[in-house]
Amino acid sequence: MMAIPERGMLGHHLRSLTPEEEEKLKQQESRGLLSEFQQKKLEQEVAKNWDKFYKRNETRFFKDRHWTTREFQDLIGDGAVKRTLLEVGCGVGNFFYPLLEDGLNLFVYACDFSPRAIEFVQSHPMYDETKVCAFQCDITKDELLEKTNHAVDIISLIFVLSALHPDKFQTAISNLYRSLRPGGMVLVRDYGLYDMAMLRFGPGSKLGERLYVRQDGTRAYYFTEEELAQLFEGAGFVTASNSYVTRQTVNKKEGIDAQRIFIQAKFVKPEE
Repeated sequence: MMAIPERGMLGHHLRSLTPEEEEKLKQQESRGLLSEFQQKKLEQEVAKNWDKFYKRNETRFFKDRHWTTREFQDLIGDGAVKRTLLEVGCGVGNFFYPLLEDGLNLFVYACDFSPRAIEFVQSHPMYDETKVCAFQCDITKDELLEKTNHAVDIISLIFVLSALHPDKFQTAISNLYRSLRPGGMVLVRDYGLYDMAMLRFGPGSKLGERLYVRQDGTRAYYFTEEELAQLFEGAGFVTASNSYVTRQTVNKKEGIDAQRIFIQAKFVKPEE
């Protein structure tokens, strides 16, 4: 597919669905939700499924994210002081390696569910232990502050929260809060309600309200901005920004003209 450049913020409203899209959502309900047994199995195998994902795709699936400093200018800083960045759900390093390539004065802690993803990060030509520390971690169980040994300045959470079960959102976000220094920030980008990918799920893939499972066993959740703010504020954060972002995706050959809907936000830990 060919993506048209992003149009920017949509503001505090959801887009309206077409009658065809409303029908797709109804069809998703036709086979009901996956059984409790199936859902428990998915939860037990979540790390294994992500590990299989990286075994199959290696470093080819995601492109390097060179848009991050444009969208999150807080990453740039003044260059004079080295700051610490904790990237949660780092995958194979598509987010932070471009930042280091750009010469940003950062020390990066990078963690992921998948041990295989961490292996790819550590085998990257730019991996340098004076600049990067990569480790496997489940943020719903493992204390991040014990991994980094000190509070960090910035946490990036890019398409990560949506991979967790909603029952564990608050636990994970509280973990982030404890690992961040007072005045530090969490930068978030994730899937928004009525994103094209949400509407394309078929019957038999729905786990719960706005929660779906892909064919490879990984999950996807679709947020409203109100819910995202409530989750972070419930852990003690202050909302600095929080809004929908849209990108128009066009594939003329297949006759597709659809909107990707993301949520982009910045949450700050108050100064003590």
